[in-house]
Amino acid sequence: MAITQQSVFITLADQQTLHLRRISSDKPNGAVAFFMHGAVENGKIFYTHSNKGLAPFLAEQGFVCYVADLRGRGESKPVIDKHARYGQTEAILEDIPAFIDKIEQLEGKKPDYWLAHSWGGVLMNSAFARFPNYINDVKACAYFGTKRSLFNNHPKKLLQANFIWYFMAPLMAKKHGYLPARRLKWGSDDETQKSHWQSMQWAKKTPWIDSDDNFDYAKAVAQLTLPPTLHIAGAKDKALAQPIDIQKFMEESGPGVQKMQIYGRRYGHKIDYDHINMLTHPHARNEQFKDVLNWFATAPKA
Repeated sequence: MAITQQSVFITLADQQTLHLRRISSDKPNGAVAFFMHGAVENGKIFYTHSNKGLAPFLAEQGFVCYVADLRGRGESKPVIDKHARYGQTEAILEDIPAFIDKIEQLEGKKPDYWLAHSWGGVLMNSAFARFPNYINDVKACAYFGTKRSLFNNHPKKLLQANFIWYFMAPLMAKKHGYLPARRLKWGSDDETQKSHWQSMQWAKKTPWIDSDDNFDYAKAVAQLTLPPTLHIAGAKDKALAQPIDIQKFMEESGPGVQKMQIYGRRYGHKIDYDHINMLTHPHARNEQFKDVLNWFATAPKA
């Protein structure tokens, strides 16, 4: 089976260009999947140009996959610098709708399945809160290591969140006008000062409310039934998405069907997965990737 990749670009009104990576096979089955990366990342967490990763895996099964790069990240242009003023509010209100509209334009329908890593799942559920009309088009979701607020108190969390994300990162963002996370080796891409500040507030267990217009996401999703969602946790993910952190996000994401599975040796898996290699390790193909495929095939109706 031949897997092909191509780039799709979307022009926004403010001279920004968004990038989608379309990954598909020569035997599509009609299913369309939309992927969203997390903070200090880009879409490459889901694929390589040599067709490794979750998106090529699903393409092998007949899915047409669209992997997003949020504004300024990955192959979206221009790259983030000190002049970038946008944040996660723009990602929710502008970027995600632009991605969905482009996918619908190209495929004749909105994506059937939404997948995310880390903060990308928070952005996706926030988009459902803002645009409830999306929900009826989505059959199921799968989120890898997604949490909103951090409740665990592991020493690694105290280092990576409390010291780096809450203390050092604001200093670096103020100094440079943006967070140069890639240069600092804190992630694979940079963040705007606004995006970092907004995500930091939510991670600190503050209410799930937008700092731009006070939209109450928690109140909105409590009145909705979001698509059935599989939450994947890594046994070695001690700092950024422990089961307690994921569980709290599940609880505030409304009455929809949600399931969490933990991946590690004690649960019968090949290795103890962490926050990144839950998507990049070769063993993931035969463990969590196959479970995602099964979830999409069998997830209960919302």
